[in-house]
Amino acid sequence: VPPGLGAAAGPGPGLPGAAGGCGGGPVAAPRPSPAARSLAALLGDCARKGSVVSRANSIGSTSASSVPNTDDEDSDYHQEPYKESYKDQRRRAHTQAEQKRRDAIKKGYDDLQAIVPTCQQQDFSIGSQKLSKAIVLQKTIDYIQFLHKEKKKQEEEVSILRKEVMALKIMKVNYEQIVKAHQDNPNEGKDQISDQMKFNVFQGIMDSLFQSFNASISVTSFQELSACVFSWIEEHCKPQTLRDVVIGVLHQLKSQLY
Repeated sequence: VPPGLGAAAGPGPGLPGAAGGCGGGPVAAPRPSPAARSLAALLGDCARKGSVVSRANSIGSTSASSVPNTDDEDSDYHQEPYKESYKDQRRRAHTQAEQKRRDAIKKGYDDLQAIVPTCQQQDFSIGSQKLSKAIVLQKTIDYIQFLHKEKKKQEEEVSILRKEVMALKIMKVNYEQIVKAHQDNPNEGKDQISDQMKFNVFQGIMDSLFQSFNASISVTSFQELSACVFSWIEEHCKPQTLRDVVIGVLHQLKSQLY
């Protein structure tokens, strides 16, 4: 408020002092004019409005700082936890898959140890320690190779037995035919040769074979005997050679009989 306009202001310069009153008493202060009072009220309202606006601005700035600013910031705020959750899910799924794979491998090795007999046998070189995966695999490979050899050996034995069965079947058929022929012609045996003649034929064949056998076989050692026997069989027991021997024996017996 300009000096000299307010009611509380003291006497300004050029105003008469207390001694200027009438009758020597105190002089009353002059009242402000209506224009001065209007100006003072206007300035007061402006000051009050300015403080209210400044407080409102400060409150607004404080409130605005605590709230997300834009829509982009809102989207980033919500998107970041989703990315982290997706990564966690993938990491968890990968961990579970890896654990399942390891469990399957462990179960496979346990099954091999339970199936392969050599894995159940105690190895004194490692003591009571658990068999390593390399040892389990090596023992499994050895056992599979052993099974392959046994299978091949059994297949060879089966093949030999099949041949023997086939030979026995052929012999059975021949004997059945002989029995049937004898049953159909019971008087046919009267005209057959005697047992002595059969023995003479057999003796002649064996004598001829023994001569070649005695001339070719050496009995110095078992190895020489084995080698000579095989060579004698290959040379003197051929079908054509035996046929010639039998024919020669029969001719000889025929000449003796007639």
